[in-house]
Amino acid sequence: MIKSYSKINLFLKVVKKNKKGLHNIQSSVMLLGLHDKISLKKINKNKDNIEFIGQFKKNINKNINTISKSLSLLREHNLIDKKNKYKITINKKIPVFAGLGGGTSNAAFLIKYFLKNKISNRLLRIFEEEIGSDFGLFFFKHSFQKNLKKILKFKKKYLFYFVLVYPNINSSTKEVYSKVKKFNLSLKSDLSKIDSKDKYIKFLKNEKNDLQKIVETKHKKINKILDLIKIQKNCLFSRMTGSGSACFGIFLNRKSAKQGLTKIQKKLPNYWCVLTKSI
Repeated sequence: MIKSYSKINLFLKVVKKNKKGLHNIQSSVMLLGLHDKISLKKINKNKDNIEFIGQFKKNINKNINTISKSLSLLREHNLIDKKNKYKITINKKIPVFAGLGGGTSNAAFLIKYFLKNKISNRLLRIFEEEIGSDFGLFFFKHSFQKNLKKILKFKKKYLFYFVLVYPNINSSTKEVYSKVKKFNLSLKSDLSKIDSKDKYIKFLKNEKNDLQKIVETKHKKINKILDLIKIQKNCLFSRMTGSGSACFGIFLNRKSAKQGLTKIQKKLPNYWCVLTKSI
């Protein structure tokens, strides 16, 4: 069984567009304990059998998805035997269209499994282009994305607890980025070298997610959810991850996060809420 971990953007700056028209971003990203489960076995068939099960299996194209794309790319570049076919079952625990990177994560961890965690820069660029620009983030537990081509591993490991709330909104990454009108100044320093948890928290508190206002404008409930998370005891700050719509609150210990989760669940009984931590 392959664990396919989710990711969270602790902040996100939209800096500019590159020559290909993609938005260049800067972000600090952590992988979380929340994960999908992927089971895989060889089958004596003419084609692969890919099945999505679990709470968040809806809204996934059964014919064209990141798993089918991954297998196609692995065969195209002779990284797996073209004759071998597989039955792959993905138990979806990560909400889709939520900014948690579930689809890209599935691809990344499947490819890491086949390549035994070894991937060249050339292949990395190919997978990023074909599967998603966030593909490379899943090779680091904690990283600073300096730009679309450069991801730096954090020197120190920081443990945080997260309360996640998914408000049942499918947020389209393409649509959200299409509404970006203003660009931010890029960070010049290497954030990954911050060697103090207090300094790191202070930095994060002063940052934001540049995409958050766009999603809040369309979906007023996002702001209300973030306000509810923020007032929980010992919550450092609340924010939306990626292009949304999942929201999170960050805590220093499990007890505070658990207490916050309990109160949030009482206020938002119809939303998916979960406690997880950085890995």
